[in-house]
This record gives sequence, structure tokens and C-alpha cells, in this order.
Amino acid sequence: MQRLRQTIVTGLAAMAVALVPGASLAKQSPATLSAEQPELAGPGSFAIGTRFHELAVGERTIGVRLWFPAHLESAERAVYRHRRALPGQQALEIEEVGAAAAEAAPIGGQRFPLILISHGYGGWAEHMSRLGETLSSRGYIVASIDHRDQPFTDTASFAASFHGVLINRSRDQQFVLKAARDGKLARDVTDRIDQDAIGLLGFSMGGYGSLTTAGVPLDAAAPAYAQLPPAARATLPVPDPLLAQRVKAVVALAPWGGQPGALVWQDAALANLRKPLLLIAGDQDDVVGFERGVKRLFDAARGADRYLLVYREAAHNIAGNPVAVPPGADFPAIEFLTDPVWRKDRIDAINAHFISAFFDLHLKGDGSKRRYLNVPTPFANQGQWPSAFGQQWGGMKAGDDQPGYWRGFQRRWARGLELHHKAADE
Repeated sequence: MQRLRQTIVTGLAAMAVALVPGASLAKQSPATLSAEQPELAGPGSFAIGTRFHELAVGERTIGVRLWFPAHLESAERAVYRHRRALPGQQALEIEEVGAAAAEAAPIGGQRFPLILISHGYGGWAEHMSRLGETLSSRGYIVASIDHRDQPFTDTASFAASFHGVLINRSRDQQFVLKAARDGKLARDVTDRIDQDAIGLLGFSMGGYGSLTTAGVPLDAAAPAYAQLPPAARATLPVPDPLLAQRVKAVVALAPWGGQPGALVWQDAALANLRKPLLLIAGDQDDVVGFERGVKRLFDAARGADRYLLVYREAAHNIAGNPVAVPPGADFPAIEFLTDPVWRKDRIDAINAHFISAFFDLHLKGDGSKRRYLNVPTPFANQGQWPSAFGQQWGGMKAGDDQPGYWRGFQRRWARGLELHHKAADE
């Protein structure tokens, strides 16, 4: 348990908020197209609507932010605001104008796959709003949960808060999926869901919950649960077979739970997962671990057709919107908002590119997207794109004429990445 506590403390440090005089305001500019984005990172052809709903889950209340293909009847865009603070620290105010219209009506006469987004510990529904809006514009209904993790003021309340996350992440996800299925969540939107084409997308603790929601049972005897009272261990979530059957693909960004000190799933349980799986991680992640954490999950999930996208030298924060660091912010704010090596806008675009390809392939049956995932070399730096002396490519993206380079990236621009693939039973 000591190792688990150290892991949690390290994670909190990585997610800390600025200790600055007064409240810091981090304003995010509306997402804009960039010429450096890989091919599938940009928006699709649909206008986007958004709603926010409250749901009672037992004695708790959670929120759900919906994004959906819509009739754009108003130019007024939604504004996403969040106030984040930890004990003894000044608040960080985050604000962004989104691409979605708050009062837009969903498109009728079509059904769309559902993607359920689940944030990390202490996150919020709009932490990945840019990714959610991009996916919605590409023809998905997206439901992003606001888990509302219990705040804490001291060591004892922190332990209670984290224990609640261990129990509630998958429970919340399953509850929202059932609400969307049973017409208890924005029925005019959820009636347009293809209930047999559901994808899960979770970051950190959201990834922990997503693997269980997809059908991987937890090991109640795991080190992560050693200090949970027996009564609490008895309430650990279990997969719902009927819900898991409808989940067709899973994306887990820096998922928590595979590392020593946690080990929440046995290898045999992971091997029984039969869902296509995309894992995304930084190889310097000291919160969930890479070699003995995320990579262990990739190797153990032998029953799944699976991919592992690696940001070389990146740490834990490989998800979330790019946010401008407030003027005068000190190190904790910088650590929360950024990565030591990678630009967050670059990470966000690359994530959108590969996640779009993965979900299009597995939720829409678009086989043309497989060529973006089956890269010619797992190490992007080794990609081949011959060029004559002095030849300029002007931002052209690799396609059929550049078979030795990662498809959809500009020449020289697929750098610092790895993408590994293993077929089911491999």
C-alpha cells in the first residue's frame, strides 16, 4: 500500500494547481485549424450541439456533457468554465469558447455511434472538450461524464476521496450508458444513438473505469484495495455483461491500475478482453508507469486486437485541452497545464487523428481508416519519404505515394512517436 500511496501522491503532484496570488485565469482560445495537424485531426462535416445534464446516482450527483451532430440554428457558442482548487492553493479558473452551439437541435433521421468520455481524478466533463467536439463533428454522439470526485482537505479525506474513485468510476460509466439506453438522458439526443456501436474513452482513472466497463473484472485482492474496508471491497464495480456486449472499442489514455502497487486486473482477466483496444501513453509516465503499467496492459490483453501509441519522453498529461499558461503562473500550474517536452496542442491533434481513425474503423466499419493505424514502421523516426535535393513539399501529407511514411503526417513531422500493433491472440 505504501507504493500505491506514493503513486497517488506523485499523481497529485502532476495534477497540482498554481499557488499564485489571487485566482489565476487560464483562457483557452477557440480551437482553430492548423496546417501542422495530421490529416484526421480536424473537424468533420457536422455542426455541433451541446447540452449539460445532471443525474442522480444513489446519494451522489454527476453531470453529463453531451455533444452531438446538430442543426446549427444559432451562432452563439457554448462557453465552458471550470474552477479548480486544491487545499491551501489559489484557484485556477479555466474558460474556453467551444465550437458547439448550446441551443442547437440534434439531426434527425440518422443514428450515430456513442462515445463515452471519462476524465481522470479531479477532472471535469470539459477537460477534453476539444476532442469531444471533434469526434461529434465527425458523426458521433459524445457523452462526457463530470464524475465530481469528492474534495479533500487532509490525508484522511484524501484517502476517502480516492477510495470513492476506485469504486465509482466504472459505476458512473455504466449508469450513464444505461441512462442513454433507457431514455433517461436527453431523449431527443439519445434516441439517435446506435446502441450497438458504443466506444469508451477514458483518461487515467477514466481509463481504469473503462476497462472494467468493457468487461474486465477487477481483482478485489489487488494491492490497490488493501486498505479498503471489507464492506467497501464488496462494493467494487463488476462488469455488466449486457452493457459490455454493446461496447465495440476502447481507448484508454494513460490508464491507471496496471502498475505495481495497484495491479487491479489479473493477466488472465485482461486476456479475456475481446474488444479492439487503443492505449495511449508517455514513456516517462511516473503516475501510472509505462513499462510495468501501460505496456503491461498492452501485452496482457492478448484476446484483443490492440494498438499502443507512445509519446516518447512525455509524462502523464497526454490528454486534455491545450490551455495557455496564465501570466505569472508558478511551477504547479505549468505542470498541470503542460508536458515537459511535448506541446499540448500537438498532443491534442495527434490524439484526435488516431482516435478518429480507430473509432471510424471499429464503430462505423470504415475499413479505409485501417491504413492510418497500420503504419509502415512502429517507430515514426524511421519513416521513409525520399526527397530530391531542394525539393519542397509545402505541408503535403503522406498518402498512397509515400508508403514508407506514417499516413496523414507531413514530411519530417511524424517524430517522437511509436505505434505498436498486436493482433488478437498474439
